[in-house]
Amino acid sequence: MVDSDAVRRGYDALRETYAAERSADGREREIIESFLESLSEPARVLDAGCGQGTPVLHRGRESMSIVGVDFSRGQLELAATAVSEEPLVQGDLTALPVGDAAVDAVTALHSVIHVPLEEHRTVVDEFARVLRPGGRVLVSEGPDEWRGSNPDWLDSGVEMQWHVAGADATRDQLRAAGFAIDREWTAADESAWVFVSATLEGS
Repeated sequence: MVDSDAVRRGYDALRETYAAERSADGREREIIESFLESLSEPARVLDAGCGQGTPVLHRGRESMSIVGVDFSRGQLELAATAVSEEPLVQGDLTALPVGDAAVDAVTALHSVIHVPLEEHRTVVDEFARVLRPGGRVLVSEGPDEWRGSNPDWLDSGVEMQWHVAGADATRDQLRAAGFAIDREWTAADESAWVFVSATLEGS
């Protein structure tokens, strides 16, 4: 069972270490750029689990406003120093501090995988709630279900936990919440992350 408080404490304690490790080079950067560039302009984007700002908050431009949400205050403090022009809010993915139909797109990169598996559908429903009809989501997932923890993540002495639903389960949850999947990518690193783009149906 994933302990959400342990995940939050881990990211607070690891903020400098994680910031030094986190990047979006190569394939992941291409995927993110492809998704963001496909949005209609102007677009308001919610980065759900923004961490210290890499990579989505750094991609803001005049035609796009990005709101960052994360439950780790330590990560948000780092993000505030790097992307001071973008609004940042502390909050949980299972109860996003955003109004109904408030954004055009949601990005959730390596964030849902830290949410307890039984709450993944709640998170996807929250994405549907905050998106306008026709809005889009980009979410990353592992290829298969996996649950685990590391008591010394990034050689830091800090525990981190994961609860990966797997790509098939994520597709099913998106469809059940009213999304139509429109594109997928795979980042062929050691984790073989799957990135799923979907559009919220309705008028």
